[in-house]
Amino acid sequence: MNFWGYTLLFTSFFNCQTELNHETVFDSTTIAQQIDIDTEKPDHTAWNDLLKKYVDDLGNVNYKGFKADIQSLETYMNTLANTPPTSSWSKDDKLAYYINLYNAATVKLIVDNYPTKSIKDIPNRWKKKWITVGNITTSLKDIEHEVLRKMDEPRIHFAINCASYSCPKLLNTAFTSQNMESLLSKTAADFVNDTKRNRFQNGKAQLSRIFKWYKGDFTESTSLLEYINQYLENPIDNKADISYLDYDWSLNEAK
Repeated sequence: MNFWGYTLLFTSFFNCQTELNHETVFDSTTIAQQIDIDTEKPDHTAWNDLLKKYVDDLGNVNYKGFKADIQSLETYMNTLANTPPTSSWSKDDKLAYYINLYNAATVKLIVDNYPTKSIKDIPNRWKKKWITVGNITTSLKDIEHEVLRKMDEPRIHFAINCASYSCPKLLNTAFTSQNMESLLSKTAADFVNDTKRNRFQNGKAQLSRIFKWYKGDFTESTSLLEYINQYLENPIDNKADISYLDYDWSLNEAK
């Protein structure tokens, strides 16, 4: 490509960047649609190290530790901001990016408002646009509903964490394209068989409200209990009575 070819390419790039603003509709293809120049995939090791330090095996989070190490968390999020997914990335690469981004951003939201008793005490906790992906500023709500829920992978609901005790636990391992399938299966099995979040006894199913709120994501090709039975250690009758447990929004903080 000659000089004028490169000039036209980069002029187009910066024009596209200028057109992106806070009102841009954010979805899994937005950035790739604007310009399809590949970016290097981010290394999630830094996030993995932070999770190992500050999250225990039960998913309880040491927010004081994260607060003291805020620079490391912000550096990781800046890395993600500067390496947005493009259309050439695999589905698993994109899933790893957005799951890790959602969880890291949720931790930062809590740390920025710490101490707090619940994420629900924070105004505009899910709708506020403050998370950077490339040249787009987006929100936790958009990452979940406009990206992850549209990737045809309902197990994302067990992988992302809302900083509350009734949420699926925050796994203390970062997601990568290499471990995606095994970790999604693990988080699904862990959540379904956790008696604090789901209970199956006397032929009745008392389920987490996640299965009520997002029922459509789990039942596109099967019934709800048929889906759950894939991961349940002791499967229940597919026609069992279903009710939903109260949701505990208190902070998932390590005591």
